[in-house]
Amino acid sequence: MNRFWLLIVVFCLGVGPNCSLSAGDDYEQEPIRYSEAATTNPVSRLQEKLDSGEVNLSYDSTWGYLPSVLKELSISTSSQMLVFSRTSLQRHHISPATPRAIYFNDDNYIGFCQGGDVVEVSTTDPDLGTIFYTMSQEKTEKPKFVRQADNCLICHSSSNTQGVPGHLVRSVFADREGQPILASGSYRIDQTSPFNRRWGGWYVSGRHGEQQHLGNLIVKAKQNPESVDRSPNQNITDLESYFATSAYLAPHSDLVALMVHEHQTQAHNYLTRANYETRIAHHYEESLNRNLGEAPGHRWDSARSRIRSAAEALVKYLLFSKEMRLEAPVSGTSEFVEEFQKQGIRDSQGRSLRDFDLQTRLFKYPCSYLIYSPQFEALPEEMRLLVYERMHQILIGKDQSPEFSHLSSADRRAI
Repeated sequence: MNRFWLLIVVFCLGVGPNCSLSAGDDYEQEPIRYSEAATTNPVSRLQEKLDSGEVNLSYDSTWGYLPSVLKELSISTSSQMLVFSRTSLQRHHISPATPRAIYFNDDNYIGFCQGGDVVEVSTTDPDLGTIFYTMSQEKTEKPKFVRQADNCLICHSSSNTQGVPGHLVRSVFADREGQPILASGSYRIDQTSPFNRRWGGWYVSGRHGEQQHLGNLIVKAKQNPESVDRSPNQNITDLESYFATSAYLAPHSDLVALMVHEHQTQAHNYLTRANYETRIAHHYEESLNRNLGEAPGHRWDSARSRIRSAAEALVKYLLFSKEMRLEAPVSGTSEFVEEFQKQGIRDSQGRSLRDFDLQTRLFKYPCSYLIYSPQFEALPEEMRLLVYERMHQILIGKDQSPEFSHLSSADRRAI
């Protein structure tokens, strides 16, 4: 199955020249052992149920195992996003007429190509972070999620993913065949990215006023991508004029789902980095104490600094530091907003971190809902408590750093 490694760029529009494995020496050794460690995540648990016969996946003549996988992982089709950039090994199945579909929830990401060889899967393991799998689309008595590791990490472990195995969302200029025009550059996208750099190579359905994006844009030969008139492709609520939407589980590539996806993918990366950095710092510290004859538990400033740096980066991201400011209200075209908000843990006043704003920013309360996730709960205790401590300092107003100036007094009290 190694030949399918590039499929995992379902979450990465464009394989660029900056791919690196510089951090691999750390996470492939003790205490992480990324490729060898046992996994405990939604996909590995589902595989155990498949192996035991507790769960069976249904096969569909059109979709293969996709609908059944989505059902078992509790992923709604309202999350569907569509990518027409040819940037995976199944690129011969991808074009503006046959975009690749991506579905997601808090922990899982599923990629599907029409006529594709495999279903592409990425999931979040509380201890290991992002884990990649593929499932063959050939009908079989015992379908199996096959874990992918080494080859995926060539591009899914770099500075763009916080130096850990993770997700990468890119925006590129694509031509009428779906080929990325790499000479025109590409953009790594997260919650801080300007609106006008987002969604190149993606379809976008939704309204967003006069602010413009790169979605739905096909660049013709000899055109300067930056000078192409984007206006005909803005505020599109029906994608039928671009491709046959009936060939997909949903007719949408929801704008709000895209924005949540961009926040969430990089948040997972920061959480993984915080986990790894703490565990590696503790491991190095123990080795130093043994080798230098220090008492067990002796703390080193270098270890503390490493942990605090990762914690600070995570806190900034969870509290939406430097988040892009919306210049006009935005809305999607599917049921994604309603379904996403219904999942929220609510306080006595009915408030949830999953409540949307969509007027000037993504969420009403700028603190990531992933603070309730298994991945956050699995952070080493020192890291988790340090994050809580820093957030407390910020939210009570003790820390008035410029990085958190976007948080009003009302925001801080509510969070």
